Amino acid sequence: MPYSLEALQAAARTVHAVMPPTPQYRWPLLEAAFAVRAGDATQVWLKHENHTPVGAFKIRGGLVYFDRLMASGARPAGVVSATRGNHGQSVAFAAARHGVPALIVVPHGNSREKNAAMRALGAELVEAGDDFQAARGHAQALAAERGWTMVPSFHTDLVAGVASYALELFGAATGLHTVYVPIGLGSGACGLVAARDALGLATRIVGVVSSAAPAYALSLAAGRPVSHPTSTWLADGMACSTPEPDALAMLQRGLHGIVQVSDAEVAAAMRRLFEATHQVAEGAGAAALAAAWQQREALAGRRIALILSGGNVDRDVYASVLTGVESPTR
Repeated sequence: MPYSLEALQAAARTVHAVMPPTPQYRWPLLEAAFAVRAGDATQVWLKHENHTPVGAFKIRGGLVYFDRLMASGARPAGVVSATRGNHGQSVAFAAARHGVPALIVVPHGNSREKNAAMRALGAELVEAGDDFQAARGHAQALAAERGWTMVPSFHTDLVAGVASYALELFGAATGLHTVYVPIGLGSGACGLVAARDALGLATRIVGVVSSAAPAYALSLAAGRPVSHPTSTWLADGMACSTPEPDALAMLQRGLHGIVQVSDAEVAAAMRRLFEATHQVAEGAGAAALAAAWQQREALAGRRIALILSGGNVDRDVYASVLTGVESPTR
C-alpha cells in the first residue's frame, strides 16, 4: 500500500494541529556507550515519542483516523477498540475531542497505569481474555451488540498518522544509515517504511520484536502469517501473537531485517536510557536500543536512529527494572 508524500504531509498537518512535533536528540552518554573503536564513533539519534500527550506514538494515528472518520459524515454513536494500552489511549484521546463515547477492551492483567490513563481520558474500560487477540474478539462482540463502530488496531489512516513521526525524524536527522523500530501490530514500523519510501531515501529500517513474542519474526521468515504465543512480561507493547496480514506484507517489502530481543536485554536498555538520557521508556520503547546494542560493532561510524516509541510503564515494573530485580511477578 504505497503512500504518497502529499498524503503523508496532509496527515502530519492533522497531527500537528493538535500536538507539536516531538524532538529527536543526540545524547552524549548514549553515543559514548556505543563507542567500540577509537575514532569510529556512532552517531545515535533518539526519537522521543514518549513526549506526546499520551506518552506514546499511537496518538498520531488516532488523530488522523478520527479526523477522516468525522469528515466522511459517518459520525458513530460510539467506538470500541482493543488494546494493551497505547492504542487505547489514542482512541480515547481522539474520540473525546469529537465528543464520541469510547469503550476499550484490554486483556486481564493489563498494565494498571495504562488502564488508569484510558479511564482518565474518558474511556469505559472492560477487561476480557488472556491476550490481545482474545480482547479484540470480545471488543468486536461488544461493538456488534451496541451498534458502535469498531476501531481497528491497524488501518491505512492509522499508518498515515503515525508516519508523521518519521517525517519529523527524517527531516531533522538527514543521512541516516539505519533506524531501529519496535513492532507490536505494525503501524509504527509501517509508518516509518511509508515515510522513508515517500521521501525516496535509502535508509535501512530494522524491525524489533520480543523473543518472547516472535510472531512477526517467524512470519517474515516464512513469508506468511505465523501465530505464536507470547510470554513477555516486560514488553507488552510488542506482545503480538498473530500478525496483521497487511502490515506483514508492507514490512516484508520494506524492512532491511528484524532483530529479536529478550526481556533481559530490554530491561538493560531501559536502564541504559535512564542513565544516559534520564528518559523513561516502557519495554517496547527501549527495544530499539536493545536491538542496536546487539549490533553495535557493525554500526561503528554510522548515523542511526532509535525509536523510543513510548514511556508508559507501571511504577512497580520500572522500579524493579532500575534496581535489577527483574521478575514477572506484578
